[in-house]
Amino acid sequence: MSSVRNILADILLGSSDQSLRFDELCRVVRALGFDERIRGSHHIFTKENIDEIINLQPKRGLAKPYQVRQVRQLIHKYRLELP
Repeated sequence: MSSVRNILADILLGSSDQSLRFDELCRVVRALGFDERIRGSHHIFTKENIDEIINLQPKRGLAKPYQVRQVRQLIHKYRLELP
């Protein structure tokens, strides 16, 4: 398994939007301090002081490319970093 920092770097570069595994994306979002709530296949992430929520669903074990882009935009918008 790749480290969270390496996965985050791939997300920020946009080099793996099509091939990022769903569990890796969830790991990064959790590492950024988001709380996870699961209802069926929907993984809903929230964080204090951030108005937006992240709603992720897997597609055959992979993250959906548009959801990877949404996470990247949120990281840039709120200048999120790993602790």
